[in-house]
Amino acid sequence: MSKNIMDSLTSLCKRRGFIFQSSEIYGGLNGCWDYGPLGALMKKNLKEAWWSENITERDDTVGMDCSIIMHPNVWVASGHVGNFNDPMVECRSCNARFRADHLTSENCPTCGNQDFTDVKNFNLMFETQVGASQDASSTAYLRPETAQGIFVNFNNVVTTSRLKLPMGIGQIGKSFRNEINPRNFVFRVREFEQMELEFFCHPDEADKWFEYWVEKRFAWYKNYGITSDKLRLREHGGNELAHYAKGCYDVEYEFPFGFQELEGIAHRSDFDLTQHINQSGKSLQYFDEEKKERYTPFVIESSAGVDRSFLTFLADAFDDSDPKHVILRLHPKIAPIKVGIFPLTKKDGLPEMAMEIKNQLSKYFEVTYEQTGSIGKRYYRQDEIGTPFCLTVDYDTKEKGTVTIRHRDSGEQEVINKDQVLTYFLEKI
Repeated sequence: MSKNIMDSLTSLCKRRGFIFQSSEIYGGLNGCWDYGPLGALMKKNLKEAWWSENITERDDTVGMDCSIIMHPNVWVASGHVGNFNDPMVECRSCNARFRADHLTSENCPTCGNQDFTDVKNFNLMFETQVGASQDASSTAYLRPETAQGIFVNFNNVVTTSRLKLPMGIGQIGKSFRNEINPRNFVFRVREFEQMELEFFCHPDEADKWFEYWVEKRFAWYKNYGITSDKLRLREHGGNELAHYAKGCYDVEYEFPFGFQELEGIAHRSDFDLTQHINQSGKSLQYFDEEKKERYTPFVIESSAGVDRSFLTFLADAFDDSDPKHVILRLHPKIAPIKVGIFPLTKKDGLPEMAMEIKNQLSKYFEVTYEQTGSIGKRYYRQDEIGTPFCLTVDYDTKEKGTVTIRHRDSGEQEVINKDQVLTYFLEKI
């Protein structure tokens, strides 16, 4: 996959309403993006797919939705205030700033000169003020990750959910990091969403659960159609492990700009709960009533970026082998629109019959209705936005009660009775 595919993807996203540059009429804001009508639908589907498998379908997990702004001591305890830094250098010639560990040569990527400042640590957290006064006592932060809201609520969730360990707490939400050099479309941005699961277990069982979640999360992407050959698991070496991690694997995908992290699965041991116990003075230990044992749970974390996953599904589905007929081969559950519904003509009652089917299906999933242009052009428009099925109402619908279903990926068509349409698509989608 060549780098110019990124240009093609960016163009498609703008043209078809997936993603727009934030504040575009004012020149845009680097590292921030807006999701348009189709992008918002696809993003919702992506999050629902994660939530369904990790929360809804399991008996040992529950969900949360925590505040973006938390007590500043949360970030002191977690280590973010003291350790959440990237090494930054600035080009003295053009004033562009870069992460020092991401530079691949001594030349400035912007101007080509070799005149950099010394490396400085740059804290990635966005600082803000809470309340009417603005002094040190009012300083707070936009959260750089969703995990800490789960950790500080551990007792609350255990008490109210009545789940016993091992158990997981999941969350999908916004996080903010003041990236030095946002790049590669929505891959590295300053405002993003995370899908995180913190799985709490007995220390003796942590290694087993770590292996379990590594395998399960890696399989999730393949189950939703991501090309297996472009996915890999990479274990972190000891010198790159985060300060909280006993072990970590990254799920990586081969983007046009190389293999990059999609999701991290980390063995966090009891670091976070212990830090918050020490900082707050409150107990976050778990009491096992059956074993009559009290302990600080170990945690296995899976942390995936919604925006990175969004880009992965787009890049993997993008097929421009025929430049005149671009196809997004998205999994039906991820695709923003499930069915395109077309009357063959604008007369003879066909639009009314098509609208009746549209109204029936729209109660269950997203559909779209079109009656302008040739059927072929309508098919191509839906292919380009990833719609897996198109349904045509023609004169056979009036005479025989049948409709024609066209499949995006194969181009094949089949005829079914119009009374079977809902059952057919519920099974397929």
